[in-house]
Amino acid sequence: MNSLDLCMFWGALTIIGYTYLGYPLLMYLRSRRRPNIWRQERTLLSVSIIVAVHNGAKVLKNKIDELTALDYPKNLIEFIVVSDGSNDGTDHILQEQSVVKFIIKHERCGKAAALNAGMKSATGDILLFLDIRPQLTSTSLNLLVTNFADSAIGCAGGQVLLREDGHDQVTKAVGGLYWRYEQWIRNCESSVDSATGVYGGFYAVRRILATELPEDTILDDMLQPLNIVRQGYRSVIDVRAVVYDVWPKSVKNEFKRKVRTLAGNFQLIRLAPWLLTRQNRIRFHLISHKLLRLLVPALLILMAISSAMLSSHSKWYVAMVMAQLIFYSLAAFGALGRIPGVFQVAGACRAFCVLNCAAIVGFYRFLFTRGPLWKIWTPTEPYAQVLSKDTGDEIKRDLDPSPPAAIR
Repeated sequence: MNSLDLCMFWGALTIIGYTYLGYPLLMYLRSRRRPNIWRQERTLLSVSIIVAVHNGAKVLKNKIDELTALDYPKNLIEFIVVSDGSNDGTDHILQEQSVVKFIIKHERCGKAAALNAGMKSATGDILLFLDIRPQLTSTSLNLLVTNFADSAIGCAGGQVLLREDGHDQVTKAVGGLYWRYEQWIRNCESSVDSATGVYGGFYAVRRILATELPEDTILDDMLQPLNIVRQGYRSVIDVRAVVYDVWPKSVKNEFKRKVRTLAGNFQLIRLAPWLLTRQNRIRFHLISHKLLRLLVPALLILMAISSAMLSSHSKWYVAMVMAQLIFYSLAAFGALGRIPGVFQVAGACRAFCVLNCAAIVGFYRFLFTRGPLWKIWTPTEPYAQVLSKDTGDEIKRDLDPSPPAAIR
């Protein structure tokens, strides 16, 4: 057997296995054996809620009503909405509001620049970064702020639950199984030290620790928390602070969303090369959780080529070739037959392939996009379809508004 082919196959298989199974298991065991528990107590800190919005006129009034109904002292909340180049009447709605401090940017500049403008205007002890799409419960903010009773906590993210109404099998696999898997890893990291990222639609930081973001930043929900970790604080996930969101309903739109996110991962290293140095105390987490995944598409190709080269020498490698063919066949065609059991497995296989193809396209977009990288982002669904009054009422009925007993 060719030793190079052997090294390629087993090296690729080992790294892929470590990335998706080994590292998550390691974090789980560490989180169970020596959990790094932090205080969660009621604390009355002033909060500036910053919402960056582009063309959100159809749902903006409902969002403002939702925010003003939060179970938190009204005199401690400041509402800041930044309209980022909106041309659908968003600016006019903001000008009619008396409870909202608004900033209107007539030229679109991207989410990071909009958040920077909101941060400069904010006066609260805590900055809550909120997207217009997620639905909060009345206690979401109250629960999230309890984490800042611990002076070691600099950033706290909420737990997002995804609604799957009308989604196809692949997007259900990405938004369901994969997202639960992703959040589980983040929760384990949070219990050990700090999560490598938070859900960007609902997270909070101490204002004195917040840093201005490069204006072309895509992943503010990674760069901002990691900057806070760099300052010696923790970035944690609070599973009690629940919000609801809706992912794209089609494979095409989900693919676009993942391309944007994965291009942002490549961009992150360019914007903050210190992440790969000792200045980042969770460097091991970042490399294992995020960066190795960017290599998986190339590793899959290496594994396919090397196993094919080795198949003439051993039945084991023939079996490996067959296993890969079955996997990719399920991804390509298995969802068409809608055979019970096979249909669900095929959806997961296809979701895995979609994610890795998105990494390839994301890398291309990172290298060759002219101008700010945030321009590759476009809303995948009209806001009115994602967030409606009926949806909000439905969510509120599903949730228990009383704080969990876990608050001490």
